Amino acid sequence: MAQAAPAKAKMLKVNGIDKILWSMALPGFGQLLNGQFLKGLLFLILEFILNSRARLNDIIILSFNGEARNAVELTDYHWLMFYPCVYMFAMYDAYRDGGGDRHPLGSLPFVLAAFLATVGLIYSKTWRVGTVLLGPVWAPMIMCFVGVFIGLALKRLLLIRERHKSIG
Repeated sequence: MAQAAPAKAKMLKVNGIDKILWSMALPGFGQLLNGQFLKGLLFLILEFILNSRARLNDIIILSFNGEARNAVELTDYHWLMFYPCVYMFAMYDAYRDGGGDRHPLGSLPFVLAAFLATVGLIYSKTWRVGTVLLGPVWAPMIMCFVGVFIGLALKRLLLIRERHKSIG
């Protein structure tokens, strides 16, 4: 019976990837899973403030229904500009504190995703694919994924370079 408790605790343990996924659902959830209740509450409050001030839920609904022009008109860009950084930092923080990558370059995919999502947001009023306006949801999302992939590739290249320096 004494051995069952550690095995059960091990089974219930949530890993860093799960915490990224929960933070994607709602910033702050990953911190709550890590037992960082004050930080999790802070991210949740920031999420609700930014989301409501930028009208994010309304622009998501409009964007998913092909009404990007209406989404652009409704968006408060002054508030939405903060969202990619808060969103990506909440994911990185939950991942790192949940046992994820603690190498100094571990933040690179998250930082580049936040930066490029913000750039995508800046150009979202005019960025088109063919005749389709991407708007304030799709343009930042596309650029966020580009940032993650560039960040992962750059991290890998820098780690390879670091290893070669230490060898030679």
